[in-house]
Amino acid sequence: MQKITPFLWFDKDAEKAVKFYTSVFKNSKITGVLRCGAGGPGPEGSVLTMSFKIEGVEFTALNGGSNFNFTPATSFVVHCRTQKDVDYYWRKLSPGGKHLRCGWLTDKFGVTWQIVPDGFIDLLMNKNPAKAKRAMAAMMKMVKLDINKLKKAIQ
Repeated sequence: MQKITPFLWFDKDAEKAVKFYTSVFKNSKITGVLRCGAGGPGPEGSVLTMSFKIEGVEFTALNGGSNFNFTPATSFVVHCRTQKDVDYYWRKLSPGGKHLRCGWLTDKFGVTWQIVPDGFIDLLMNKNPAKAKRAMAAMMKMVKLDINKLKKAIQ
């Protein structure tokens, strides 16, 4: 068992969210479902929590009511090997949500994701300060990150 598990509080869409996330990420699965009994807290038989894995990371989703909402202050970084991967996750996670900038998006459930191509941080940390500055300036103009445009910015 991993030492720390991300725990996601949904109003009432935990099951929909978990099924959505496990459909988007190829290496994922639902690992457990806890349903409410006759004593609640929700309707008998409804989902209280769901456990699931994405790329080997365990998560728990809770139908906890409307007391709390997600914010971009907490987000999940999706490391992508290629621009094709960036495009795939962007296309799958963004419908019904909100495009932010610099590779960030909020999905239809309010969870924020950073869709980041491999090598991205290396461009921003280039040993040449002028190149690093150009990479940062290019990134700040982007919504979805484009690794080729970022590479061109430092040439």
